[in-house]
Amino acid sequence: MRLRFVGKDPESGDHGCPAVWVDEETKEIVVQGVTADADTIARTVHDSPLPAHESVVRLPQRMIPLPRKALDGAESG
Repeated sequence: MRLRFVGKDPESGDHGCPAVWVDEETKEIVVQGVTADADTIARTVHDSPLPAHESVVRLPQRMIPLPRKALDGAESG
């Protein structure tokens, strides 16, 4: 697996932080984020079941450009 780092939360400093990568082989987007709270998860399962092998994460608004950049990079190859 070859992950290309796209970026991380610029306000996180040296602590664990939300971040985004692109898997160069599969063109999948890989996201590290804050684990969603129980209320958020309870709301999301109304729209989409949450199997045990998946999770819900949150990214701060200031990171919106990073998933966009990752998606563009995955599409362009």
